[in-house]
Amino acid sequence: MIEQQIVHLILIFGSTLSSFLLAYILCPFFIKLLIKLKLGKQIRKEASSGVAKLFHALHKHKAGTPTMGGILIWGTTLIVLLFTRLLSYFGVIDHSLINRKETYLPIFTLLALGLLGAVDDYFNIRGWGRSKGINMKPKFLWLTFFAGLGAYWFFFKLGFDTIHVPFFGDYFIGLWYVPLFIFIIIAGAHSVNFTDGLDGLAGGLSIISLLALGVISYSQGLLILTAFCGVLIGATLAFLWFNIPPAKFFMGDTGSIALGGTMGVIAMLTDSVAVFPFIMFIFVIETLSIIIQLTSKKLRNGKKVFHIAPIHHHFEHLGWPSHQVTMRFWIIGAFFATFGAILGITQI
Repeated sequence: MIEQQIVHLILIFGSTLSSFLLAYILCPFFIKLLIKLKLGKQIRKEASSGVAKLFHALHKHKAGTPTMGGILIWGTTLIVLLFTRLLSYFGVIDHSLINRKETYLPIFTLLALGLLGAVDDYFNIRGWGRSKGINMKPKFLWLTFFAGLGAYWFFFKLGFDTIHVPFFGDYFIGLWYVPLFIFIIIAGAHSVNFTDGLDGLAGGLSIISLLALGVISYSQGLLILTAFCGVLIGATLAFLWFNIPPAKFFMGDTGSIALGGTMGVIAMLTDSVAVFPFIMFIFVIETLSIIIQLTSKKLRNGKKVFHIAPIHHHFEHLGWPSHQVTMRFWIIGAFFATFGAILGITQI
């Protein structure tokens, strides 16, 4: 039993370390490639109600910083996963991390949303589209389509139709599982995307959330899924190494919506949807701040609740250094993610 646990931990740690080292080695070359291809961040000047003067004043110095760093995250993850398949084929390891039961859907989500985000980022950089990117409606429809494919597979192929609520037990929700699944994936993708606004913020919080989801996966005996979380953590850690202030490159939509959507799938796979808001606490708060801001403007004749939304920019405008906002949000996020992981493990 102890020997088996040691083997499990070696697989998880080895996968995480391999991913980190590979991404870390590739980072400098990847950043140079982004610079060579002139894939630099465009700082928005428009807001939902006009000109984003406050935001542009705070972040105009970041214009031109390489973006689309998320390609490194999901690209490294894919390389490591394919390498484990190769090792499995030659009998070096028993099982690869590409597993029908545990990782097919997270991998599909990561790549599908990563590619969607990459197209959106490229449109933004080139200034294509009315909103300098994929327009909101087609982007939402594509997200819904990919989430719908996952929902179909979970409900009709895997038979998922219940959710566990701590302190209350399991609840049969039948066909309602499909819209719930779609909502979780879209909400996860958008929430990480909204949070990706300060150096290191989304990357650090994603690592924290993935750690919590990895712990829950391991507690349920989902070893391959746990190792998959480790691979994502390792790649994101390497990205974060170069993304902390001053960031050498940004994640972009290709990283944020891919990570957010994939974490949503993992939450559904582990039946952790009820504790997912705790695991993603800061992401939830960031999203709520936007909803509150837009609602206030609409119902109160343009009056705002926050100086700038999402809320991390509000604190930045109040005078908090960006690294202070980031690290304090990390602390709060870690606290709630730990609480969510404990609830997820105990299955009260």
